[in-house]
Amino acid sequence: MNKTAQRHSISLLSFISASIFLFSCGTTSNITTISTESDSTEVIIAEEVDYFESNILSYENKIYKDSINTIQLAPRGNQFGFPIINLNTDDRLMLSFDYLSDEPKIYNYQLVHCDSKWNPSGISSMEYIDGFENGDITDYEFSFNTIQEYIHYSLQFPSLNMKIVVSGNYIIKVFEDYNPDNVVFTMRFLVVDNKIAIAPKLKRATQILQREYKQEIDFRLDRGSYRIDDPFQDLKIVILQNGRWDNAIRGLQPTFINDKELIYDYDEENVFIGGNEFRFFDMKSFRYRTQHVKENLFDTINHVILNRDIKRTFGTYSSTPDINGKYLIKVQEGTDNNIHPDYAWVNFSLAYDEPIADGNLYVFGELSNWNYDSKYRLEYNIATKAYEKSIFLKQGYYNYAYMFLKDGETAGDMGFIEGTHFVTNNEYMILIYHRTLSDDYDKLIGYKIFKSSRF
Repeated sequence: MNKTAQRHSISLLSFISASIFLFSCGTTSNITTISTESDSTEVIIAEEVDYFESNILSYENKIYKDSINTIQLAPRGNQFGFPIINLNTDDRLMLSFDYLSDEPKIYNYQLVHCDSKWNPSGISSMEYIDGFENGDITDYEFSFNTIQEYIHYSLQFPSLNMKIVVSGNYIIKVFEDYNPDNVVFTMRFLVVDNKIAIAPKLKRATQILQREYKQEIDFRLDRGSYRIDDPFQDLKIVILQNGRWDNAIRGLQPTFINDKELIYDYDEENVFIGGNEFRFFDMKSFRYRTQHVKENLFDTINHVILNRDIKRTFGTYSSTPDINGKYLIKVQEGTDNNIHPDYAWVNFSLAYDEPIADGNLYVFGELSNWNYDSKYRLEYNIATKAYEKSIFLKQGYYNYAYMFLKDGETAGDMGFIEGTHFVTNNEYMILIYHRTLSDDYDKLIGYKIFKSSRF
């Protein structure tokens, strides 16, 4: 039975208790499946049956419990923004997620500092946090008038009681009941201490054979008065495409140095495939067949059947606007997009003549946390000659792509199914890290976000 929307606050006692826990990056908790994807799918009930893996905590965007859904992390006031904030400012990140139950739980969190390659940096939390090592997530609301009951949690951070004092890569680790080893999920974010200026130049690939399907990023760094003794050894460059870490470009060194200016001008090492505009579907309403929706069904839970997709590998470019793989939570028949949207099993289908032998296909984008988790891996159906997958999603407007991950590799190939074009609109980010021989961690000293829409 649904509860009316209301906001609760966990007691001061829980906040005090959380602060006594020692910092830990312990082993992860995993989960058994709560629900199936068959036609008889039941409303998800959070049973919290755990099993423990032998692997160490993963420093990436990862959900460890099936009862958690729709995690969003973005700068306050910019829900489509990359999760990055400036050091020593009032910048805040907004974290939200749904717990698929009608019984609230106590959730706590830690911030963990990492190096530029997302390994734990090894420095003590006392060196990068001014205040408590643990915090509580105290704001939550019950879903209202939904078939799938859930509790929507939200958090703004960093707080006055947990101030970040060091730049670099971080994860926020959310856990249950004051137990840092009982991990619920982890999400990546960045803290920058801007010291240098970045001037990017985005263009078609220089190499003739790549000009029709790749994009090249050259750039200049102006260090101003900031001291960099050895830019070849002390600087680490990372370039991201649409917020993806799996295909990041790393290891670039300056090709020219002109006084205070560092120039990075390559022909091959700094190119990405252009890919294609993301596919999309609209399920802000279950009453109508909206964009790319074939059918809305209901048994004990909502089901959304999408139109069957086809390969775009060799198709012509279509300039359909997208939101670069992200999604917007929204319901047409409601006023509060946190607690009024319902959930549905969304059925994806990609026509394909035969199964692929040397890799797997995934539904990919922000809806998959930009990762290749098994819950987003498509399975081949011989009877329908299609790759298929059902994913439990909250109402809204979604971008997605079909990504091919070859066996033994970690970077997905968008062009395999979606095709690739040099004119595709992508969002890029250049990150500059600095670490001298005497430093204990990688400082993030500059970033620049820009788009290829100029094409």
